[in-house]
Amino acid sequence: MTLRSKQRIIFYMTGIVIMTLGIALTIHSKLGTSPFDALLVGLFRTFGLTIGSWEVVVASSLIVFNALAEKKKPEYFAIITALVTGFFIDVWVFSTEGWIAPESAGMQLVCLLAGLLFAGLGIAINLQADFAPNPFDRTMLVVRKLTGLNVSLSRALVSLVLAAAAFIFNGPIGVGTVIITLFSGVIIHFFMSYVEKMDQAMLQSSIKKQKAHIS
Repeated sequence: MTLRSKQRIIFYMTGIVIMTLGIALTIHSKLGTSPFDALLVGLFRTFGLTIGSWEVVVASSLIVFNALAEKKKPEYFAIITALVTGFFIDVWVFSTEGWIAPESAGMQLVCLLAGLLFAGLGIAINLQADFAPNPFDRTMLVVRKLTGLNVSLSRALVSLVLAAAAFIFNGPIGVGTVIITLFSGVIIHFFMSYVEKMDQAMLQSSIKKQKAHIS
């Protein structure tokens, strides 16, 4: 395995761990989550299982939809992302629910914003890894291709459909959903430049160490 491959795997796993912590914090804030996560929580409230289990179910459904829409084979590798993400969502939700339970509006907002930052950082790190496709992002690209809309409008359309489904299943749609929808892209973009620089610095450092070890 090459240095680059090892680093991509490290970034991939680190990104998911940080991102899912952010998701858990937004859920605990009780102010609303992203449309996608709100649907997961709504399905959990309606049918049981766990939030992470519904991550796998919904993501798998998106993978099938994307394959049918593009008339291609399903991206089976994307299921890995769904499985890992679902696992860590459950780990963080269950391990933090006993001591993260903000009651006042101020603390709920702090919890939401902390979750938004962690999720944004995690997504930026995961995007830098470019290791396994994200079903939601792929769906956005499929909708863009089918409708001719730009990326922003395609993402907004997918988010609107998810939010409507979350509302039907009593998902946590609220002011937090609006905040996340408006600012998550900005936060991800902010972190990406720093993550890219860190990625290059780590790669150069690893190459230097390898050369020193060989010599």
